[in-house]
Amino acid sequence: MGNLADIVTTRKDSRGSGGIPFELSFLYVGLLVIIIVILSRFISLAAPSYIFKLKYEFPKKTFLIMTWGGLRGGISIALALSLASNMERNLIVSITYIVVLFSIIVQGLTLGKLVKRLK
Repeated sequence: MGNLADIVTTRKDSRGSGGIPFELSFLYVGLLVIIIVILSRFISLAAPSYIFKLKYEFPKKTFLIMTWGGLRGGISIALALSLASNMERNLIVSITYIVVLFSIIVQGLTLGKLVKRLK
């Protein structure tokens, strides 16, 4: 049994064209994309919430919890896997897996603690 990179590159995908190559640079880009995704989610929630704040009252720290709780998963991976190989598919699939794993493992496991801490 090899390391994760060996496993990923030797596993066949559904098209039978070989595995998804994984490079360390993909991990660095994936970590940067995690930050971009979280900031983008916060901005996309903050803009409309400012308008809704005029009519509705939200509990304190609602948008922080909504930003951190924005889990992504199966649809993102399915869309990335459906890309043609000439569209930097390997990079996009690798980054998608990194973001989804972060979202499920880190954000999913810490959301309850965040809510308790913000009360």
